Amino acid sequence: MHTITLKSDDNFYDMLENMVAQLNITKSELIRRSVTHYKTLMEKEKLKEQIKNASYKTREDSLRITTAFEKTLDDGLDV
Repeated sequence: MHTITLKSDDNFYDMLENMVAQLNITKSELIRRSVTHYKTLMEKEKLKEQIKNASYKTREDSLRITTAFEKTLDDGLDV
């Protein structure tokens, strides 16, 4: 196991102390959980951005295909 030293101001330290008292865990455990949770949030945001970009690309492709298809609807119907 590795050791990490963290410097903080009094407000942060007090907040940390209050949280560990409420959760009945160590400061180290709280920080480990917090970092893990933050990493999960970052991964979800990255995935959300990838899905949004893919959606935009799909929408553009779909619009292009629909437009091309609509031009063929009257093909051969001239009487």
